[in-house]
Amino acid sequence: MASWNRLDYPRRLFLWLLGYSLLLVGCFTGFQYHRERQFKIDALDAQLQLINAHLLEELAEGGDAARGFTVQRHPFEELRISVIDSAGRVVYDNTLDTVPRANHLSREEIAGALRRGTGHAVRRHSESTGKTYFYAAMAGRNGCIVRTAVPYSATLAELLRADLGFLRVMGGATLLLCILGYFATRRVGLHILRLNRFAERAERGERICDTAPFPQDELGSISNHIVRLYADLQQANAERDREHRAALHEQQEKERIKKRLTNNINHELKTPVAAIQVCLETLLTHPELDGAKREEFLRRCCANTERLKRLLADVSTITRMDDAPASIAREPLDLAALLAEVAEECGAMAAERGMRIVNCVAGPLPMTGNPSLLASVFRNLIDNAAAYSGGREIRFQRLPASGGRIVLSVTDDGCGVPPEHLPHLFERFYRIDKGRSRAAGGTGLGLAIVKNAVLLHGGTIAVENRPGGGLAFTIALAEN
Repeated sequence: MASWNRLDYPRRLFLWLLGYSLLLVGCFTGFQYHRERQFKIDALDAQLQLINAHLLEELAEGGDAARGFTVQRHPFEELRISVIDSAGRVVYDNTLDTVPRANHLSREEIAGALRRGTGHAVRRHSESTGKTYFYAAMAGRNGCIVRTAVPYSATLAELLRADLGFLRVMGGATLLLCILGYFATRRVGLHILRLNRFAERAERGERICDTAPFPQDELGSISNHIVRLYADLQQANAERDREHRAALHEQQEKERIKKRLTNNINHELKTPVAAIQVCLETLLTHPELDGAKREEFLRRCCANTERLKRLLADVSTITRMDDAPASIAREPLDLAALLAEVAEECGAMAAERGMRIVNCVAGPLPMTGNPSLLASVFRNLIDNAAAYSGGREIRFQRLPASGGRIVLSVTDDGCGVPPEHLPHLFERFYRIDKGRSRAAGGTGLGLAIVKNAVLLHGGTIAVENRPGGGLAFTIALAEN
């Protein structure tokens, strides 16, 4: 049993099929062999019974067994004829000088003749002659029995043997069945072995995506369906895990940004709060200060208060975009009209700093978005250029685009920024010159708000130094 279990499934399946086939063929062959041999025995018996019937007719017509019989022509070289009376005594035997005294009623062929009218014995040894014979007996109407027999020689044995050609045919058929069974069981067995290996890999949780297809049959179709279902399940699990990791990373990133934002806000608040505190403490502890000094300290307090106001407004805007982007309302708008409105609104502020705004964008430019956030994008870009570029012009232009996109450029002719700072311009609280930025009243969140607002509208923004000096911001937004 242990050796049997060590065989792989295709071999066990082939051996089972081989055993079944051999048993089936063996039973059929044995049955057919016995049937053919019986047919030949019946044919020989029929020939002898014809002779027996002729002899009984001769006895019925008054023939005398003592004088012998006139036997019709037959194919047998040696024919033994016996007559047995109703009491079982032999009254005539053509091969013996003295008839035997033994009672023959128990002989197989005699008993069969008494029961059925005819009987035979295939191979029985004669006690009187010492030979082995094939006997055929027939009972007459008067109760006597005529029995004929031929010696059971090698020739007769060969005659009664079944045809060996049939056995050869059956042997060839068995061999062919074995060959076909081998390939059939090997095909099925290999299917099952592959499924077993697949199940083992699946149980271990291995990634299965390169399994060769199974053959195109019913079992192969079932196997392919199982593999595909498992691959789809693996893919779904992988997608789920990837989305879970992405969501976790996004959450962690948000937490990191919030923590960093909180620290940066804390740091940014310290400067104006400290300045206000110093001014107020000075005013309280030195009531003797003249009016000009007192007014200067109050102006400092007012400027730092304004700075705190802008900082809190920017923090509120960027926090709202981070935490609840879906809650930001969107509506149809004309981007060209909105841009013209912002340019007109900021024109006076830019003029105070020696710059002018040139708007070359013609409308209409319909799209869906949040007017307040989009206005803050262009307003912050104008404020940034006016505060830090040192140029004389801020220009808005529409660039050629395809695929349902609106592409705008916002440029200035100022000093630009060193190339190493360009990748960091949209980071929160990033400053190229911290002292200069604070002196200009900046919060460090303007360009971060610009980038987040553009991304919130499904767009992109890029920045680069212009060859002739200044910065060029390129903004791409989706059309309505």
